[in-house]
Amino acid sequence: MKRRLAREIAVASLYQMEMNEVSAQEAVDMLMDELRQDNEIGGDPAEIGSTDEFVRELVFGVLERKQAIDGMLQQFLTGWQVDRLSRVDRQVLRLACYEMVFRDDVPPKAAINEAIELAKHFGTEESGKFVNGVLGKLLLGINELKS
Repeated sequence: MKRRLAREIAVASLYQMEMNEVSAQEAVDMLMDELRQDNEIGGDPAEIGSTDEFVRELVFGVLERKQAIDGMLQQFLTGWQVDRLSRVDRQVLRLACYEMVFRDDVPPKAAINEAIELAKHFGTEESGKFVNGVLGKLLLGINELKS
């Protein structure tokens, strides 16, 4: 299954955690159960299993590094505070920052492109532009963040 689907589920899980104060385990379980039951995308069960694994890596990775990620994002938010962002934009930015800084299997520019698409999908018309601007600034300082 495509990583984009896993990222969509990860963003939705992070959003669920914040909105409903559920654990990461509960949020991911609920969304993956829905995917398995509905299976509207026609994926085979083996692919759903690998998607589940990747979703959990993303969600738990963001959760474990949330404080560090928010600190990094704050450096690149001009005139904004992380806790004042829309919940959707905040989760998309957290996921992208996690992938850009803490994972080596995703090129930073690919993470940015994915985040822009997620922001457009889940957020407002302006979300894609906003996410692009923040992550573009983060990309310029990525080497410092990784050290």
